[in-house]
Amino acid sequence: MEIKKLPSLPDLEAVVRSAASLMVTDHFEVTQKGGYSNIVTSSDMAVQDYLCKELFRILPGSGFFCEEKDLKCPSEYTWIIDPIDGTANYSRGIVHCAICVALAHAGAIQMGVVYLPWSNEMFSATKGGGSFCNGQPIHVSRRIFADGILCTALPIYHKEYAGVCAEIIYQAFMRCNDIRRFGACAPELCYVAMGRCDMYFEYMLSPWDYAAASLILEEAGGCIVGRDGQPVSLDQPSGVVAANNKENLNQLLDIVRESVSRQKGKE
Repeated sequence: MEIKKLPSLPDLEAVVRSAASLMVTDHFEVTQKGGYSNIVTSSDMAVQDYLCKELFRILPGSGFFCEEKDLKCPSEYTWIIDPIDGTANYSRGIVHCAICVALAHAGAIQMGVVYLPWSNEMFSATKGGGSFCNGQPIHVSRRIFADGILCTALPIYHKEYAGVCAEIIYQAFMRCNDIRRFGACAPELCYVAMGRCDMYFEYMLSPWDYAAASLILEEAGGCIVGRDGQPVSLDQPSGVVAANNKENLNQLLDIVRESVSRQKGKE
């Protein structure tokens, strides 16, 4: 099916906001996807099903790449969806969790929305059109590394990398201002985009974790790459290194590379 017209950013925001009504509930079931660290809730499934239906309605012929059910139906235009980023937070009543939707075309994100229902913060961006929070333009901070706050996490799904991640976090902590761990990638990248925080690192994530937020960060003046310094993947897991500017990004990348090299030397 030929796609003649893309939806507007307000169209996408409206769909995501409506989906959030399925998330804001005290009545949901939690099941494990292989252990305590990897869970899914009935809200995840309800939100994803709703998004797929409504996004296909506003963009007929589009495809989907979603977290739950291992749904991967690519098309010329593909929606990359995390129905609830920060499911563990959500299941425990912690407010740092979000609905994430990105539209990819020709290997690049064209449009992205990250919505945090409990704080009612709607982060959004279009390629070349700037970044916004609740309709107001946002921009990264100008803080240097020594004054920066790094958002990070240990690799909950890959605990075999805990040692090298701990080394990276320690080395970064000794050179920056402080560390934060909110437990959800997309909100943390959006916090960097709006200047609440300044850098971000995680050893391994899936595209739906960072796709929407990556565009929001870049359009806000920030930068994001994989652990190897190359662009993050939109179809395979990737490490993520991000910052408010190139200088801080390169300093964080150096810490990652040095720590990985030291860890390999111990093996």
